[in-house]
Amino acid sequence: MKLITAIIREVQLDKVHEALIKAEIERITVSRVSGHGQQKIEELHRGRIVVPDLIPKIKIEIAVNDDFVDVTVNTILKSARTDGTEGRVGDGKIFITPLEECIRIRTGERGRDAI
Repeated sequence: MKLITAIIREVQLDKVHEALIKAEIERITVSRVSGHGQQKIEELHRGRIVVPDLIPKIKIEIAVNDDFVDVTVNTILKSARTDGTEGRVGDGKIFITPLEECIRIRTGERGRDAI
């Protein structure tokens, strides 16, 4: 089992969500987060150009069985890029971490069955 965490642009959420549903990945958690990496956005604020420290992003978390890792990652990669196949700085990142255990609260199921 793996936990896939993707940080993407806010404007790409609908596109990524639709692509995940088409790939039969329907159980996701979405959060609004702020952060920064290499992306620099200049904004005009009260007549002055400012570069904000933190940029609004979307964090998607998906717990998957090992068989679905590649499908999930490839779906996010294709749908989160802003300029087709090239992409741009600030499109985001995907993190894959081992998921030690998953327990469904309602039934008490554990492991693969709980996902």
